[in-house]
Amino acid sequence: MRLAHLAAEAGQRGRPVRAGLIGAGKFGSMFLSQVPTIRGLDVTAIADLDVEGARTACANVGWDDDRIAATTFLEDGRALASRDDVDVVIEATGNPRAGIAHARAAFAGGKHVVMVNVEADALIGPLLSAEADKAGVVYSMAYGDQPALVAEMVDWARATGFKIAAAGKGTKYLPAYHAVTPDDVWSHYGLDPEAAKAAGMNPQMFNSFLDGTKSAIEMVAIANACGLSVPSDGLAFPPCGVDDLAHVLRPRDVGGQLEGSGMVEVISSLERDGRPVFRDLRWGVYVVLEAPNDYAAACFRQYGLPTDATGRYAAMYKPFHLIGLELSVSVLSAALRKEPTGRAEAMRGTVACVAKRNLTAGERLDGEGGHTVWGKALPLTAAGDALPMGLAHGVTLARDVRAGEMLRLGDVTLAGDPLADEYRRLIGV
Repeated sequence: MRLAHLAAEAGQRGRPVRAGLIGAGKFGSMFLSQVPTIRGLDVTAIADLDVEGARTACANVGWDDDRIAATTFLEDGRALASRDDVDVVIEATGNPRAGIAHARAAFAGGKHVVMVNVEADALIGPLLSAEADKAGVVYSMAYGDQPALVAEMVDWARATGFKIAAAGKGTKYLPAYHAVTPDDVWSHYGLDPEAAKAAGMNPQMFNSFLDGTKSAIEMVAIANACGLSVPSDGLAFPPCGVDDLAHVLRPRDVGGQLEGSGMVEVISSLERDGRPVFRDLRWGVYVVLEAPNDYAAACFRQYGLPTDATGRYAAMYKPFHLIGLELSVSVLSAALRKEPTGRAEAMRGTVACVAKRNLTAGERLDGEGGHTVWGKALPLTAAGDALPMGLAHGVTLARDVRAGEMLRLGDVTLAGDPLADEYRRLIGV
């Protein structure tokens, strides 16, 4: 890639890439831990609602006093996005409304944006891509996070002439997890609630990974970036190990479990009875390729790729992802190559809210990973006017909703909400 070489050259010229980070949580802290060892990359400003907590995060990841003193800390992400000493804005808050506002402030200031905030990207990512183009800047997925890694694998496969049968990631999943709330999440992780609290672990955020919502958000982001399809009835989470990827994740008409070719899907590291899957991909990403001809299929076998019984489908996978530790790839690519590490192109799907329990009119939804709803990935044709997860925090229900029922935009109070209006226009409802 030569990114390290380009960055080192920029540093030697006295023009290192200057990044501004919004949100110094776990993802941001992992990125910050790598910065001192990357030549040609500086973090000049960090915005976080807890400014002292951000300073502490820098100290905790090994920054020395001089580096901390040379960095500007502030509360306002939009103010950071307008600073003259920032080239690339990293949005890592996880709040979709904040993320969209920060991205737009960065575009207005002529800054590139690396969107760690997949929640914002899954909601109106194609619109943000178009706005970045108009501003002459880069809007990018965050390398190290699974969507960008999958987008890279899909791009590699297409650039080498293969057809994509499936692409996605692994996770720990059982159907019962859809009903889990932050009150009982730690038992599923094998953690003591008090120990988790002492470690600063957010139960609602961790529950989003468990109840299926984060998987839905990430798969919609991948579909929107790569032109892939979302399953018509949502993700199936089939149990599957790396040796069986090409067998399971191929179309049904050739013996697999997919409704068609070119799908996103998440595989489970658990069998439905709770037993661990052999050689699972819980922490990794994959792509299943279809050979365009007999010669390529023969090469799959000759070079050791795991294939299905026909030999026409083969799998490539990456067993781990290092999230924030790899984020600098996106930052440097945006600034030095003017190229994103994946970005939303067109709305292929959305994340629909489904009631975790019986809900009553007047209740307030608490959004991603909360007590009230979980997120189901759906194609736009199946979702229709479903309430997207990105609009489901702090809104009030206008009617009773049964457990397992999908919520609609009209089921909550969104009148006068400009983001809701933008979303409606984007998906055509």
